[in-house]
Amino acid sequence: MVDHGVVIRRHELSDAEWEFVRPLLPESLRGRKRLDDRRVLNGIVWKFRTGTAWRDAPERYGPWATLYARFRRWAADGTFDRMLRTAQAKADAAGDIEWLVSVDSTIVRAQQHAAGARKGGLRDPALGRSRGGLTSKIQLACDGRGRPLAFIVTGGNTDDCTRFTAVMQAIRVPPIGPERADQVRNRARRGGRGGRPPAFDRETYKRRNVVERCFNRLKQWRGIATRYDKTAQSYEAAVALASLLMWA
Repeated sequence: MVDHGVVIRRHELSDAEWEFVRPLLPESLRGRKRLDDRRVLNGIVWKFRTGTAWRDAPERYGPWATLYARFRRWAADGTFDRMLRTAQAKADAAGDIEWLVSVDSTIVRAQQHAAGARKGGLRDPALGRSRGGLTSKIQLACDGRGRPLAFIVTGGNTDDCTRFTAVMQAIRVPPIGPERADQVRNRARRGGRGGRPPAFDRETYKRRNVVERCFNRLKQWRGIATRYDKTAQSYEAAVALASLLMWA
């Protein structure tokens, strides 16, 4: 496919995805010119969609060290998280979020080079040992359309019930505009009594597989279906990037 001189290859951002993420990207620090954002982001996306090592990224994306450095910087400073939350806020302002929240987890096998283990224990708390080997677990909440609202990454041997509250508390969709004072007061007055009372709804229960479909889409990224990253921060950033594109 050719559009305005840009060749879009498999595993790269489509034109629609690029137009979606372009305004969310951070500005260059101190006006310094940097390697083209679309080229670099295509390289990062290609790496995680294919599960390939950084060093094996095609030269068309620029030096692999540049891709890695840009990804690590954006992972460390929370860029991918901010982009995801901004996208969610825009969707919420447009009335596009279906607030039927589903929560579940999925196990991810960790490749042996992801361990970075010390003698006698694991360096990374988001890795766990089980009969199947080293694993991580993505604990995730999604909206009624199967788009990620929040997630945390834990060791694969972590019980889901112990992280349910943390996943729900991780849902942060900031309002784009200022809230009216009466809205703030009403929310504060309702406190823990807000929301719907617990009850069983047969029709809602039929939609319990929406979170499974969300996981299926995330795991189409080979670098997420199998964890190759040595740090939880890098793996979480990759999940945030994939989640962001699910809102495109």
